[in-house]
Amino acid sequence: MTYKEILDLARKLRKTHTPYEQIIWNILHNRKLDGIKFLRQHPIIYDMSKKELFFFITDFYCCEYKLAIEIDGKIHDFQKEHDKNRDMIIKDKDINVLRIKNEEIEDIEKVKIKIRKQFIKD
Repeated sequence: MTYKEILDLARKLRKTHTPYEQIIWNILHNRKLDGIKFLRQHPIIYDMSKKELFFFITDFYCCEYKLAIEIDGKIHDFQKEHDKNRDMIIKDKDINVLRIKNEEIEDIEKVKIKIRKQFIKD
């Protein structure tokens, strides 16, 4: 895919989010969570071969803290190995990956705490 095609795909995904992604976006959008900027459906290019780009599109991404947030629905129960490989590739780009299960979003305050913990430097 070309970079333009990747951006077009990301734009399309922004229009077809899940209800759980919308809940999380409502707390992240416009720097609502501690003034930190997040992007939605953000592409991360991890490799290039000739003119082809290899990429993942993260549900949410914070450039400042190099944090990708993935919202995991039931489909992720059946693709654990794929998700593990994807996370390793993203981590190789020095980006942390936080996975949040749909069920966790029922308690949004706990989710906010889980996200905030990612900003604490040891």
